[in-house]
Amino acid sequence: MNSSLKKKAVFVWSGGKDSALALYQVLQDPSYQVTHLLTTINLQFNRVSMHGVRTSLLLQQAQALQLPLIQVWVPENPSMAEYENVMATAFYPLKEMGVSVAVYGDIFLDDLRAYREQHMQQMGLQAIFPLWKIPTSTLLQQFINLKFKAILVCLNAKYFPETYAGIEIDDYFLKNLPAGVDPCGENGEYHSFVYDGPIFSNPIPFTQGEIVLRTYEPPQDPLNTESTSPVYDRSFWFIDLK
Repeated sequence: MNSSLKKKAVFVWSGGKDSALALYQVLQDPSYQVTHLLTTINLQFNRVSMHGVRTSLLLQQAQALQLPLIQVWVPENPSMAEYENVMATAFYPLKEMGVSVAVYGDIFLDDLRAYREQHMQQMGLQAIFPLWKIPTSTLLQQFINLKFKAILVCLNAKYFPETYAGIEIDDYFLKNLPAGVDPCGENGEYHSFVYDGPIFSNPIPFTQGEIVLRTYEPPQDPLNTESTSPVYDRSFWFIDLK
């Protein structure tokens, strides 16, 4: 397809496996031209929201993906109005540049999808979901088969012990998931950091550091913190990557 006929898209990037696989899919689609990545950053900690990954590693991901990155700074527990104002400030300039589509890696949380579609529609943008309703075991196996490389960086303490922090996502992990854990962690059971794969120009170097347990107050807006799931808990293991 002629590049002038492609819809310009911004990819809402978390740095984790679902984002990487969704980006891989949309980059194969001749209907779209991904022009930017956009990531929400926890203003208090200067890290990727929920994943807890340093922005320095996020920037290296963007460089390896050869896409410009827009960082959206979000307070620790924003109200719905605060969150939407911050996001609008990021999205409207993109719209003026011709971007008409926002791409998300969500898989099956219907209420979250409905919110994203409504939010984008209010700004005159279309939201698309390349992984939508594909079985999560299929998606994770595809992720592994494509030779993506990722480790666990944020773990719901209800399901995972500390020892899982920093382990690789591979066939062994898929076959030995703790009981009740969705293969892709779509209910917020875990988050990951992708450091290599077919869409990266080079692997991201990092070292594993301290593992900490953090407990959070219930968020004001669950849609903004991926807590729409009935299994949402407040305590998470984080591993610091440098």
